[in-house]
Order: sequence, then structure tokens, then C-alpha cells
Amino acid sequence: MGFATNSMNIPIIMGKGCLILSDELNHASLVLGSRLSKSTVKVFKHNDMKSLENKLQEAVIYGQPRSHRPWKKILILVEGIYSMEGSIVRLPDVIALKKKYKAYLYLDEAHSIGAMGATGKGVVEYFGCNPKDVDIMMGTFTKSFAASGGYIAGSKKLIDFIRTHSHSAIYATSMSPPIAQQTISSMKIIMGKDGSNQGQKRIEQLAWNTRYFRRRLHELGFIIYGNQDSPVVPLLIFLPAKVAAFARESLKRGLGTVVVGFPATPIIESRARFCLSAAHSKEMIDKALDIISELGDLLKLKYSKKVYRT
Repeated sequence: MGFATNSMNIPIIMGKGCLILSDELNHASLVLGSRLSKSTVKVFKHNDMKSLENKLQEAVIYGQPRSHRPWKKILILVEGIYSMEGSIVRLPDVIALKKKYKAYLYLDEAHSIGAMGATGKGVVEYFGCNPKDVDIMMGTFTKSFAASGGYIAGSKKLIDFIRTHSHSAIYATSMSPPIAQQTISSMKIIMGKDGSNQGQKRIEQLAWNTRYFRRRLHELGFIIYGNQDSPVVPLLIFLPAKVAAFARESLKRGLGTVVVGFPATPIIESRARFCLSAAHSKEMIDKALDIISELGDLLKLKYSKKVYRT
């Protein structure tokens, strides 16, 4: 799965004498992989390019602690779509800083591959960036591909090194044939290589579902996080005492929800997280919105007074 892809492979490419600059809201798998690598880890503010540049400047000017020798490698760790925030990485700005300070870039596309971009190729395509500007591209097969496992893409030299040194490659069992075929079939559909336009239709449907769902939640008076094009939609509940009530009352009305609280989020930023799919019809989304609106009135969750403008 994607968790092991990050946590088992980051320690292979980084080590002592290396510096990792990690977004403060990175997934736990990226945090664990960074810690296991024994590299020095510094955290920059979420999607804050000024904070990232300050960390890069300090790294280049001062080098390693005590010895002040240059770092062996500096790696910037970011996600395409942040799983608890619904925000999208400012990729063009990150790439510009990476080039300016001669660092490496590791992009986790677990939630964006197959979901973002005109043809589903992730945030790189969404922003129109060159894939070669991203040194390491990671993703999971458990979301858009409905399978299991994960992948890492990069130069041939990098992949050959990971194959021969990674614990997840050496000690894990091989992917089963049905899972491998599921991944291949899903990829063919997304890329339009199955002889149909189903992949393109689903990508367009997901984009429409995302914007419609977000717009309606805003209009109903809820506070939600993230980019308007992000299919990950966190709805703010805030009070920890209301989290379990929201989940139970949703289920009673026929809507299964994922609620998230401390320690996955700050203690007073509890939320319900919705992940849109191309398989959701407008009727299904409207039914879900009716239930959410009813619960918003019941639990007093409609905090927003702002008028939504398209």
C-alpha cells in the first residue's frame, strides 16, 4: 500500500548528513519514512513558499550543524492533494525553489493521480508542469486504481537503486496477479487505451461532482477546507463532542461518513472528510447534501455567514 511505499523507501534514498524539508501537514507515512531515514528533518508551514525558501536558504548558508559542511542531499517532501485539508500543493512555486537552491523534490500523488489534470495524470498535469522537474513521483494503487500497493517513478538509475536496496522490494511478497491486472486495467481506462472514452468521461464527471458538491456545501452555510478542484472535501465540525454524533446520525439516515479528530487533526478542528467519486450521480450527491444539511441544523454546524460567489 501507499503507506509502506513512503515509509520503507524514503530511508533508502536519504540518510545521515541529508536534510528533509517536510510540509507540516504531510501524511504520517511521509513523517515515518523521514524519521526512519535518520536524516535531519525540518518542517515548513503548510504550502507556504516563504517558509520553505527560508529553510532552504538556511540549509545552503549554514550547512550541517556543528561542522557546517554542505548537506549531502536536500529533499523537499510534499503531497499533491493533502488528505486531511483538501488543499493542492503549489507545485510550480515548489519546483522554482527546488531549482533555485538545487534541491530534490519528492511528490506524493496518492490522492491526485487519476483524479487531477485534464487526463488524470495528477497535479503535474493540472499545473502544466514538466514531469522531469519532479525527481521522485510516488502514488498509491488503492484509490483511483481500486487495487492495492504503491509505486515510485523516477530516473532509471534511481529505480534500479531502490529495487536492489528497498526493504519493501526485498522482503515483501510480490503483488498477486488479480491485483496487478486490476491496476493495469484501471490505468488503461484512465489513459484511454481500452478503446473507449470512459476514462475521460469519469475524469470530467469527477471534476463536475467536486465543484458541485463544494459549491452546495458553501451555499448551505458550512465551512469547508481546500481547493475548489480538490475531490477531498473536509467539512469542519470543530467541536470534538459533535464528531461521533455526526457519524452516528449520518449512518441512521443512510449516509456513511468518515469523521476525523485529534490526533489526526488539531483538537478543535475536528471534521468530516468526504471523498468524491466519478461513480457518484447528481441524485446521490443531492441526497447526501440533504442529509448533511439536516445534520447541520440538528448539530448547529452551519457556522459560515459568508455569501458564496461563483
